[in-house]
Amino acid sequence: MVLSLISQIVESDHQELPADLPTVSLVIAAYNEEDVIAEKIENSIALDYPAEKLELIVFSDASSDRTDEIVESYADEGVELIRVEGRVGKTECQNVVAEQVGSEIIVFSDANSMYDPDAIRELIRGFGPSVDCVVGELRYSDDSDVDGESTYWRYERLIKRLESKLGSIVTGNGSIYAVRTSSYVPLPRDAISDFAEPLALIENGSRIAYAPTAIARERTDQSVESELSRRVRIVTRSWNTLSDHTALLNPRQYPVFSFKLFSHKVFRWLSPVFLVGALATSVVLTLVTRGLFYPVVLGFQIVFYLCALVGAISDRVGRQVSSIFHIPYYFVVSNYGMGLALVNFLKQRNIVTWETAERAADD
Repeated sequence: MVLSLISQIVESDHQELPADLPTVSLVIAAYNEEDVIAEKIENSIALDYPAEKLELIVFSDASSDRTDEIVESYADEGVELIRVEGRVGKTECQNVVAEQVGSEIIVFSDANSMYDPDAIRELIRGFGPSVDCVVGELRYSDDSDVDGESTYWRYERLIKRLESKLGSIVTGNGSIYAVRTSSYVPLPRDAISDFAEPLALIENGSRIAYAPTAIARERTDQSVESELSRRVRIVTRSWNTLSDHTALLNPRQYPVFSFKLFSHKVFRWLSPVFLVGALATSVVLTLVTRGLFYPVVLGFQIVFYLCALVGAISDRVGRQVSSIFHIPYYFVVSNYGMGLALVNFLKQRNIVTWETAERAADD
């Protein structure tokens, strides 16, 4: 609400495409992606960007399936494979590739993220003075089985649009974001790259822009259980990444950005704590006070969690249910995952590598 009100008085900037388009390296992350990597390469080859200014690189994080073989079959079409041994994780692979490219702009993508034809051009349009990183927009297919996740990403896109009107957005998107090669900051291996890179650039005085017309498309995970695993991994890594950039939380040094970082990320990751506190407080106040207000508040919470329970049972038995039940179920699972991630962080645990089933973009 606060972002929405403030953003009404701030005009978003619109950059024209430069007459001389910059050279671009499209870097695709892959680990055991034999099912989708050919489709991704074909999608990339068909992009509306001058072929002589676009190089395609696939890094394989020690894939053990046919991913490397499939990528190498496109060598005659200019696709380069960089295999990184040791299963070092996405961030370290990106560091390795960033050292080798000679293009002016690096675009990072996931193997299952299919770009609209003009996606690269729209990312380039977002670069301007002081802008060293441009984040595109991820959209999920309408036939997704996980209604809650699609709803979440619509909400996420709205927040990014509002943040962009106020300067920088606070996070990237592993599916589609671009960085000036000369400005790329090598990251710790255990950092979550599409969150850590924008934070590092902000600390260097750069601006992170949002390009909602640069569109990548994915299908969401096909089960809420896979969402739980993804949420634990992403938020665990995000807490650890933020711990390396705590200066950005200082409102005296970063008055606007710290507000956005707290409201968009920190408070969201702490929502399991707030939810448990709200439920416990409602129970106590219902017991010790008179009137209908607190019993009604408690009743709404109970009904919500009962809807989540119905959604969970239906999911277990394989039955399709209304979004009235599925979205609360997704919400509860997501918050449970964030709670586990907070425990991981407090116990100084981190998760460096990803699995193919966890393809969805980082939070």
